[in-house]
Amino acid sequence: MSQYVSRLAGTLVPPPRLRLPGRHRGTRGHRSPRRIAMLSVHTSPLHQPGTGDAGGMNVYIVELAKRLAAIDVEVEIFTRATAGGLPPAVELAPGVLVRHVDAGPYEGLNKEDLPAQLCAFTHGVMRAWARNRPGHYDLVHSHYWLSGHVGWLAAERWGSPLVHAMHTMAKVKNAALADGDTPEPPARVIGETQIVRASDRLIANTAGEAEELIHHYEADPAKVAVVHPGVNLDRFRPADGRAAARARLGLPADAFVPLFAGRIQPLKAPDVLLHATARLLDRDPGLRSRLVVPVVGGPSGSGLARPEGLQKLACRLGIADVVRFHPPVAQQELSDWFRAASVLVMPSHSESFGLVAIEAQAAGTPVVAAAVGGLPVAVRDGETGFLVQGHDPADYARVLARFADGPSLTARLGEAAARHARSFGWDRAASATADVYAAAMHEHRRRVRSPHG
Repeated sequence: MSQYVSRLAGTLVPPPRLRLPGRHRGTRGHRSPRRIAMLSVHTSPLHQPGTGDAGGMNVYIVELAKRLAAIDVEVEIFTRATAGGLPPAVELAPGVLVRHVDAGPYEGLNKEDLPAQLCAFTHGVMRAWARNRPGHYDLVHSHYWLSGHVGWLAAERWGSPLVHAMHTMAKVKNAALADGDTPEPPARVIGETQIVRASDRLIANTAGEAEELIHHYEADPAKVAVVHPGVNLDRFRPADGRAAARARLGLPADAFVPLFAGRIQPLKAPDVLLHATARLLDRDPGLRSRLVVPVVGGPSGSGLARPEGLQKLACRLGIADVVRFHPPVAQQELSDWFRAASVLVMPSHSESFGLVAIEAQAAGTPVVAAAVGGLPVAVRDGETGFLVQGHDPADYARVLARFADGPSLTARLGEAAARHARSFGWDRAASATADVYAAAMHEHRRRVRSPHG
């Protein structure tokens, strides 16, 4: 990668340069990039998913970058420094470098404050680029609209194609707001519209998201490519079973365990699970002795305004004795939570895909999810779990009662869930993404050579 030598654990380590045989070639023989600049302004791939602004996008970037490096596409990820003393660059994996860019104060900035820091962030990216020879980056891949604006400028300055992944869209989120949630500002809508027009390619998680890009933002259908995110099948798998996972986590072997895992904010609707739990206990008070409802995650987004709101709701509903709140955990421990659960519950108001749903299924656990966004792709209704229309807790309680009354349902749907998840490996996602890169580079070169047609 660059000539920069990063300091890790007190040791000077030169960033590796991969030179593997048999470079991946995209569709129609188009060449894939040697090296890409990947942009993630508002959340670092080094942060713990499940709290703050760190979530599925962090997992997406980390896993995609590693698998791209494995097919000889070097990745440099630019992200905003959120603490003093961070090294300018950190090796995340062989062939993957994370670059910390100073932009604004390290602490105290919310995601909503970051548009004012995009100029400083862009300046930091340009300074890093200026140390290298022209053509150092073959392509820019930006994630989320804040990064898209930096990517737009960088790609134009470098003469490189821009590939952008929305992850979430303001117009889609605003159409499905939870009660009391804050709508996305008009400035974001305008920014997303500009990025859609500027991008050489747009990567959508599902066909539904592709349609939303075309419908809401007038994206050129020829520029939109559908690439399903993946799952780390080595980490998320049934392994040694539900009983062993429960023993490690201190959960009763015979308990009914509906799990929520993710950022605690109105968008993710963990309150729906709590209300559904109260209805379950009203229906069957005897269930209380064998019911455990783990909520694994931390406050995020508009949930930061009331970080104790969910705990207070559990007390008001009279279910504080069965709900267990846990801070975010590392991916390896998260896989144990998935294995231990009877069912994962995702009542989200909006999800571009829902990586957590695929991870749980890969671990052999069925999912009860809202029929929104990409969740109907992630979950096969009636086969690997159940999709619920709307967010009425009574509807979720009725579905959860089926699992509580028939424990064999977890095992039966869990086996199908694990089979379903095996088709979502990150290797496949990385190969498909490399094909998108190759097509974007081919068209960009053709356009530069023939600017008028």
